[in-house]
Amino acid sequence: MAETIPAGSTTDGVIQVGQPTDARVSAPASYDVADFPVPHGREEDWRFTPLERLRGLHDGTAVADGGVKVEVAAPAGVTVETVGRDDARLGKAGKPVDRVAAQAYSSFEKASVVSVPKETVLTEPVRIAVHGEGGTAFGHQVIEIGAFAEAVVVIDHTGDATVAANVEYLIGDGAKLTVVSVQDWDDTAVHVGQHTALVGRDATFKSVVVTFGGDLVRLHPRVVYGAPGGEAELYGLYFTDNGQHQEHRLFIDHDTPHCRSNVAYKGALQGAEAHAVWIGDVLIRAAAEGTDTYELNRNLVLTDGARVDSVPNLEIETGEIVGAGHASATGRFEDEQLFYLMARGIPADEARRLVVRGFFAELVQQIGLPELEERLIAKIEAELEASVG
Repeated sequence: MAETIPAGSTTDGVIQVGQPTDARVSAPASYDVADFPVPHGREEDWRFTPLERLRGLHDGTAVADGGVKVEVAAPAGVTVETVGRDDARLGKAGKPVDRVAAQAYSSFEKASVVSVPKETVLTEPVRIAVHGEGGTAFGHQVIEIGAFAEAVVVIDHTGDATVAANVEYLIGDGAKLTVVSVQDWDDTAVHVGQHTALVGRDATFKSVVVTFGGDLVRLHPRVVYGAPGGEAELYGLYFTDNGQHQEHRLFIDHDTPHCRSNVAYKGALQGAEAHAVWIGDVLIRAAAEGTDTYELNRNLVLTDGARVDSVPNLEIETGEIVGAGHASATGRFEDEQLFYLMARGIPADEARRLVVRGFFAELVQQIGLPELEERLIAKIEAELEASVG
């Protein structure tokens, strides 16, 4: 049984037991581009995406003629490698699940692999800077965390390019990995990516996805569990501006007993033709007894002309679970909040900024890196200032 929540509504529901109907259960997963038909925009996975703005990433006409510069700054003890397509770690987290991801996997020449040895606890984050230098590029990254290791990884995307890339997170038994992926592209960039995490026994994975820049950004975070006891927390914040298309499509596959997941994404939109899409798919398979899961999406529409599509889907094949639920809501400023602040002498523009900062504050704090948190708050305020000006 799948429940779809239309944009503009609010729900806080729990789905009981039903039969799986999600197309993802039977959808192809393959390294071969030929296994995926060219999308035409009528397919469920592509109906919200403006295909003409993908610049040929979806139909095979895009040619790698550009450059993306990748620089890794890692603490001592971390191994950073550039490997060929035959490296055994590539593809270990899971296969591509759509045509663009398969095209990216088939087209990259070299992949970067960052490895943290087992039982290593990093006191400084690994920083990966991905900078677009124009043209079209395909990429692949693997972040491998050994058993009982702990690490924070920051992936920062900047510059201008048309990029299709896959990122894999291999999290060993008992390990803890936090990843912060920032999409701060130039306004003309296009970025399509699949992020797949394979969570080991009693391992913990936390993802924070932050999306600001780009003409079109379409990200597909996925979580699969390799053994019982795994935990995944997926947080995200996005600020969709005039003419931007930002799409986040999450899928958590609970096919292993006694695992947990929690999802919370928040977005703000302003300007004509700003379009945000959030799809949250959670599947609890028959074998996944003892699952505990919840997903949340909140959207704040700041101006007329902005559009949000928010669709949480929850499918359950077993009744032997701890809990499962979801919530989705889209709305405008509450007049009472602004009136309260303005009645205390705060100007309207400043009151507006305070409300938006409060809306995002909980998610920003999940990052845990003060300098990055400050940068993101400054970016939010700059977006608001630009709209006022």
